[in-house]
Amino acid sequence: MARVWQIQEAKNKLSQVLDEAIKHGPQIITKRGVETVIVLSYAEYRKVMLNKKKLSNFFRESPLAGVDLDLRRDKSGLRANIVL
Repeated sequence: MARVWQIQEAKNKLSQVLDEAIKHGPQIITKRGVETVIVLSYAEYRKVMLNKKKLSNFFRESPLAGVDLDLRRDKSGLRANIVL
C-alpha cells in the first residue's frame, strides 16, 4: 500500500522513502497537501514501461474494434437556446 509523505518528511527520510518503495511499492509525496510525485522502485518502473502499448494497438485490440458506429455529424447548425 502506498504511503503518503509530506515533502519535508520525505527529504529528511529519503533513505526510508526509497526502502519503502522497494519493499512495499509506490510512495506518494505531497507538496502543500497536493499529491505531486510518486517514488517507484526501478523494478516497478520497468514493469510499467514494459507493459506500455501503442495507442493504435490498444484500439486495434479493443472488443469494439469491429463495431459499426454511426459517425455522421449533426449538420443542423447552432442551437438558439444556448446562452454563452
